[in-house]
Amino acid sequence: MDLTRFLGVQLDNKLEWSTNTDAVYKKAMSRLYFLRRLRSFSVCSRMLHMFYQSVMASTIFFAVVCWGAGIKAKDANKLNKLIKKAGCVVGCKLANLDKVVRDRMVLKLRTVMDNPSHPFHNTVDKLRSSFSTRLLQPRCSKERYRKSFLPSAIRLYNTS
Repeated sequence: MDLTRFLGVQLDNKLEWSTNTDAVYKKAMSRLYFLRRLRSFSVCSRMLHMFYQSVMASTIFFAVVCWGAGIKAKDANKLNKLIKKAGCVVGCKLANLDKVVRDRMVLKLRTVMDNPSHPFHNTVDKLRSSFSTRLLQPRCSKERYRKSFLPSAIRLYNTS
């Protein structure tokens, strides 16, 4: 299997995200160690949360708009368990992977829709419904395309 690393995201020739998820998990686990060490020094919960957001969450959610909708349930559960462990260390409930993916994908789609100079703007603009504010789903013959950014973001946008 060919593996390419582009801007910190690991891509394989089948566009499956297991390798990338494993790398993200490994990085985040090493950062969880430091979060636990901070807690052992009786650092306040607010500082632990700040550490989580700046060091762990930035690692876990890097480029989540690209790979978030296409990962397997097993990989999503693996990352959600890690986030839950971090939440126990911090002492508060943290947003899980699904919520972050939803929020960031819809935000990115709205950014594309609001920016006429964006290269993707015309494509999204053609999908606007003439009857409502919804966007029409593009035709998807392959499951891989159905799980990619545009169809997933449109599905989330229409339900929000």
